[in-house]
Amino acid sequence: MEAVLTHLRGAIERGEYAIGDKLPSEAELCRSLEISRPVLREALRALQTMGLTVSKTGKGTFVVANTVEDPTFGDYAASDLLEVRRHVEIPVAGYAATRRSPEDLDHLAHLLDRMERETDTTAWVAMDTLFHLAVAEASQNPVFRRVIEGIRDALARQSAFLNELGGRREQSNREHRAIVEALIDGSEHDAVEAMSHHLDRVETTLTDIVRPARTDTPTEGGPEA
Repeated sequence: MEAVLTHLRGAIERGEYAIGDKLPSEAELCRSLEISRPVLREALRALQTMGLTVSKTGKGTFVVANTVEDPTFGDYAASDLLEVRRHVEIPVAGYAATRRSPEDLDHLAHLLDRMERETDTTAWVAMDTLFHLAVAEASQNPVFRRVIEGIRDALARQSAFLNELGGRREQSNREHRAIVEALIDGSEHDAVEAMSHHLDRVETTLTDIVRPARTDTPTEGGPEA
């Protein structure tokens, strides 16, 4: 899927598909790129998340931009989502370290164990949002949980995007483990540092996807194998 996305994104950025143009039909793209429809649809969804295209029911997919500015996850731009997460989840982790109950720790440890064993991306993404909700619950402040609940759909969309294109799952598991260990230790400082590092890595991965390093060897005829 990543190769297909890179190919289509490159074609849009080079002007092969100009703003206002309609992309070829799914059937045409599947045939010309020799890929399955599910793979193509994942790539098309990623293009839309990046803000390069829009999909119009019954009409097709149209190019609306030729550069990626700020991906959108549900109702929120990535930059807005990350800004709020930094202001909410970092202090929340600190509060959780000093207020968490034994039940909170058991729940987080069980959830983390399941995430580390999970191989299905969709199931993992669902547990990822549950993890961040559980940290908010451990802060013993219901307002924090309500805030995270309010952006839950956007968090899930962002998580799926980063895992599909950035291979974030194993790294994220390690970062979550560091957060839980800080909560177990009751260290506000370590919990804040661990959550800060986690969000830093989210931002770095997102930036790498949105603004990848250019290469001098463009491919021809389709996506790389």
